[in-house]
Amino acid sequence: MDNKNTVYDKINKAIAQFALGGSLIEKKPYGNGHINDTFLLTYALSGGQKKHYILQRMNRSVFKQPKLLMENMVNVTEYLRKLIASQGGNPDRETLNVVKTKNGASYYEDEHQNCWRMFLFIENTLCLEKVESTKDFYDSAVAFGNFQKMLADYPAHTLHETIPNFHNTPSRFLDFKKAVEKDALGRCAYAKPEIAFALAREADISILTELLENGMLPLRVTHNDTKLNNILFDKDTKKALCIIDLDTVMPGLSLYDFGDSIRFGASTGAEDETDLDKIEIDLSLFEAFVNGFLKGCAGSLTKKEIEMLPMGAKLMTFECGIRFLADYLEGDVYFKIHRENHNLERARTQFKLVADMEKKWAKLNEIVQKQDALYQ
Repeated sequence: MDNKNTVYDKINKAIAQFALGGSLIEKKPYGNGHINDTFLLTYALSGGQKKHYILQRMNRSVFKQPKLLMENMVNVTEYLRKLIASQGGNPDRETLNVVKTKNGASYYEDEHQNCWRMFLFIENTLCLEKVESTKDFYDSAVAFGNFQKMLADYPAHTLHETIPNFHNTPSRFLDFKKAVEKDALGRCAYAKPEIAFALAREADISILTELLENGMLPLRVTHNDTKLNNILFDKDTKKALCIIDLDTVMPGLSLYDFGDSIRFGASTGAEDETDLDKIEIDLSLFEAFVNGFLKGCAGSLTKKEIEMLPMGAKLMTFECGIRFLADYLEGDVYFKIHRENHNLERARTQFKLVADMEKKWAKLNEIVQKQDALYQ
């Protein structure tokens, strides 16, 4: 692991590759992300003003194709900048802005294969780490829906699939079955109920992918990590301002983004809650998110997409559950754990949420139909 001096030597060399005005007066670690190393840079400008930038060292273990990832990010953000400007918005605040290197590249790779990139810092914003109110969740839904609306005409097929099969549930299920068959650490004996739960739902895994293949669902630009903390809110108005963390922007289904938000935000308990009696889907939060998502999408979704929203929520939750379970069976090699059986406990919460969705299935569909009718 790099010591502090070595890290700052690398940072200084990386900073020198970017064309920035003013004088650097401070650099410090920033945020609490778990993937990339992030630093806030402060520059002094003439007239006593200051300007801030975000510098990131990309995690090469997670993002193995930085060139393709950054091509996706630059193409999408430049498209959004033009669209936001044409609609009278502020493209410097309402989307990420990649700062190019002196050579015009979207990132810099040093001699140690570290990949560094830079963004304009969006001033006077805040990030929420968890849903604290129904309004928070509604506002996040409007933001992610608006992200879908703005990119509805973007040719999604031109984006690179930088993490193959990221939300391909059949592929994830196949990985899970291989982990069961191999049982590398003999852990299947401790997860029999969870394995049985997953195997009993094999018939569901291809529902969305088959609709895509049959042309019944459109391929769209998807964010693929639609948690509340990937939205910047304006500090003054408290309105959702900008979608961030575009590392996983890829071609996919709108239902992936909707479903991942529901999985994370509409559960009544934490992702690793050990008391499963505390885990269910909060129907009021589900309804608030459906309402906000449809408002943000502003008619850009097809009738079939709207009809399948509950299935998106169920399958994204189920997919996450089988990923946690497979990782537990393989020895916790992907998701970081903080205690014994952590990934098994995570799988249990996801499966409990799936079971509760199934129990309330008629109500979930009724909510979607009701909210859809409001926007007709």
